[in-house]
Amino acid sequence: MKLEVFGKLGCAMCESTKAKLAHLNSKAETPAELTFIDVGSVEGRAEGAFNDVLKIPTTILRAETGAAVARWEGKVPPSIEVQAFLGSAKGTGVA
Repeated sequence: MKLEVFGKLGCAMCESTKAKLAHLNSKAETPAELTFIDVGSVEGRAEGAFNDVLKIPTTILRAETGAAVARWEGKVPPSIEVQAFLGSAKGTGVA
């Protein structure tokens, strides 16, 4: 799995999203690759346009095949939804 966060440097909600996903990922049974794409850069804007990113933060969860499995736009993804995709948290049995 791969988590892509599209946002801007210095955006409070974007930073909160990155921190939350890093925390959930560190406790996941099956950690995902976490990537931040800065839509304030030329490359980031191009990547955002390719992925139809209209709001920040936008988080896309991709399967190993590259297909989008889940998407959250303009908000911090709910913990329970992210955990459901990443697997149970270590030692808690929470899905």
